[in-house]
Amino acid sequence: MPTNWYMILVAGLIPLIIGSIYYHPKVAGGLWMKVNGFTDESMKGANMALIFGLTYLFSVILSFFFTSIVIHQGAIFSLLNPEVMESGSEAQQVFNDLMAQYGDRHRSFKHGAAHGLFTAIFFILPIIAIIALFERRGWKYILIHFGYWLISLVLIGGLLCQVLEYAPLA
Repeated sequence: MPTNWYMILVAGLIPLIIGSIYYHPKVAGGLWMKVNGFTDESMKGANMALIFGLTYLFSVILSFFFTSIVIHQGAIFSLLNPEVMESGSEAQQVFNDLMAQYGDRHRSFKHGAAHGLFTAIFFILPIIAIIALFERRGWKYILIHFGYWLISLVLIGGLLCQVLEYAPLA
């Protein structure tokens, strides 16, 4: 468990911040509205507190899950579970020794950003494209949403991989 778990809450803000910029009418928002057939009038009347609140909640859930993708040391922990949680156990000592020797490997913004890039291309893009195909949407729709998630996941992955810290187990 990270000692600075609050960074997951911070990472959950990234999709909101990126979305406020990316979907601005002067960036991709105008094209997004056109592709979806939205007008300024049709965008009024939504419960924005609910939309932003749920967006943040889902973004925190995504960020929590994303730690398992960008931080490889968690896989070692899961291999040794549940014995690793027993104080003084051999599994706990193995884990602490491995973390002391290799815990800093692949723990950079660049590494996490690379995982964000690969996740966006090989996971998010196919999901968006499949949904878009069945909704009879075009490539503009797909690329608009893919671009947003590409930027968001690169930043989430980079942030979490760079800043999350794990204390030795006792």
